[in-house]
Amino acid sequence: MNTLTLWDLTGWEFAALAFAALLVGFSKTAVSGANTVSLAVFAAVLPARASTGVLLPILIAGDVLAVLTYRRHAHWPTLWRLFPAVAAGVVVGTVFLLWADDGIVRTSIGAILLLMAGVTVWRRRRADADAEDEPDGVVTRAGRLKARSYGVLGGFTTMVANAGGPVMSMYLLSAGFRKLGFLGTSAFFFLIVNTSKLPFSAGLGLIDADSLLLDAALVLFVVPGALLGKWAVTRINQRLFEQLVIAATVVGGLQLLLR
Repeated sequence: MNTLTLWDLTGWEFAALAFAALLVGFSKTAVSGANTVSLAVFAAVLPARASTGVLLPILIAGDVLAVLTYRRHAHWPTLWRLFPAVAAGVVVGTVFLLWADDGIVRTSIGAILLLMAGVTVWRRRRADADAEDEPDGVVTRAGRLKARSYGVLGGFTTMVANAGGPVMSMYLLSAGFRKLGFLGTSAFFFLIVNTSKLPFSAGLGLIDADSLLLDAALVLFVVPGALLGKWAVTRINQRLFEQLVIAATVVGGLQLLLR
């Protein structure tokens, strides 16, 4: 039995998943958060719960490539500040997945996508183009509360829907990160967080031999996407691309909500 038969996929559906995997690689090395489109594609083609388990190893493959590309630009004080709150969010997301059925998960993913689209629009309006290269330290009470709030929401959304990218993007930009520092910090953040989610997802039955077989067929498409992103990061018109990503995310979210 081949992968397409095992998952009852048509050729067009597999092609859509392959494109989504390529976009994962591109987003990890160029425009963080663009993989919300990949999330919408996976959740539309596969059962909603199963889609999160299939997508996770593909995201990790993209994270590894991003770390190899931008490892020198990570800001570790910011990472250590976020991890405790993110861990709490992952636990809350795991509890949610214990009782949520496929319909609830699909609706939740759609709602999260629409929320993240709104978050991205707000983040783009608030982003300071003249921020310093070194991110601001969060030492005030309000700053610590902000980090914890973003961390918990990011942990929950990444566990339930692999959709933590826009949340963390907004936080990193609001902290004053420029392009390379943003990409390097984001790469390590998601590699660590996504890897830590593996036992939770396996325990929930979202990752098994069948999902890993599909991953093996799709992960090859992550590499050319990452290489394309590395080439494009200094050339791409990011504002236009983000507008396209927001539009596609809204369409994907509405499709899941109305499905």
